[in-house]
Amino acid sequence: MVTLGCARNTVDSEAILSDAIAQGAKITTPDKAAVIMVNTCAFTKEAKEESIEAIIGLIELKKKGKIKKIIVYGCLVERYLKELKDNFSEVDKFVGIADFKTRFNAAARLTPAHYAYIKIAEGCANRCSYCSIPLIKGPLRSRGEADILNEVRRLEENGTRELNIIGQDITLFGADLSRQKGPKTSLASLLKKILKISRIPWIRLLYLHPKRITDELLELFSVKGRICPYIDLPLQHINERLLKLMDRGVSKRAILDLIFKLRGRASGLALRTSFIVGFPSETNKEFQELLDFIKATEFDKLGAFKYSREEGTRAYDFRGQRSGRIKEERYSRLMSLQKEISKRLLHKALGRTVSVMVDEEKAIRPGVYVGRTECDAPEVDGVVYLKSSEYLKPGSIVTCHITDTYEYDMEAEAAV
Repeated sequence: MVTLGCARNTVDSEAILSDAIAQGAKITTPDKAAVIMVNTCAFTKEAKEESIEAIIGLIELKKKGKIKKIIVYGCLVERYLKELKDNFSEVDKFVGIADFKTRFNAAARLTPAHYAYIKIAEGCANRCSYCSIPLIKGPLRSRGEADILNEVRRLEENGTRELNIIGQDITLFGADLSRQKGPKTSLASLLKKILKISRIPWIRLLYLHPKRITDELLELFSVKGRICPYIDLPLQHINERLLKLMDRGVSKRAILDLIFKLRGRASGLALRTSFIVGFPSETNKEFQELLDFIKATEFDKLGAFKYSREEGTRAYDFRGQRSGRIKEERYSRLMSLQKEISKRLLHKALGRTVSVMVDEEKAIRPGVYVGRTECDAPEVDGVVYLKSSEYLKPGSIVTCHITDTYEYDMEAEAAV
């Protein structure tokens, strides 16, 4: 199984593998596989190119007789089925976005046993002008609370120590259910129930829309507990005109007030965000405004996307489409700035005592393990290289002292 894209695709791939196992398939290593499946991404131009390259690579393996069948799943298929069929006749089967309910009965795991992703909703009710997700995934469809809680129990029984709650915008959870009969729910309500029925030590929230972070939700971060002090808050831009063009539904003033509120209510909170550079008609002055905002705010974690012109979105027809050269130049400047900010912030942690979850069982060199703090999400953020004289089991949470720092990573020693 080849999985491309975000953690939401990882969850989908687990469901696909579970279905295959239920039908009698046996999972093996790539060099021994007769059938290889690829779960594609189509969120941006780069993601589509990566998915197509993966398909071409599998076709080459099939031509050489190293595999017998290729099955292509996911977002790229949902968006470009006809084009894929016309250009890749060697692929044995194309499967678009499967029925929503089947995606949450996964038994196969693609993550290590100690951490897991749990998707609480599919689709999206936001209508950002640049985003193709609603065109691919459809409208918001929240999962039932009972189903989610049952999966949390199963994951805990199977050794999960970190639960990463995901969705396109998890602050929307329950908004569609409120229009139906029965009890109302929300993200905060769901989290309280998860905390009550489980003892999983780390619970992380990924992808919170700045428009819908409620006081009730903030209360869960304010008290030191099992909710990781980490907020992934995609902002996309700070310029007022561009925020309106993007149809983000939030103003510059509201963003500034929210950041002030977040840092005032929850001490030690790590803020992660993402921005789009090279949006249609973005001027040099507006881009500089974004850089100044990043410099002043000093986000703990930050990612950026070069604007991708997606068919079917409103922004596709916007005037002032920026060249690839401009997008690349702005992306490089933004990420260079963030590298310096990250290096400076991490240096302040030198000598501090922190808790680290061990990720890798096999040491990268004798006595050194790879782990993360509560403020680092798996696969996207920095790591801690942890030195220990004792064996550390994956999923162990170890108290350690920070001994060195870099741009994004740190070194530490386990406390004796």
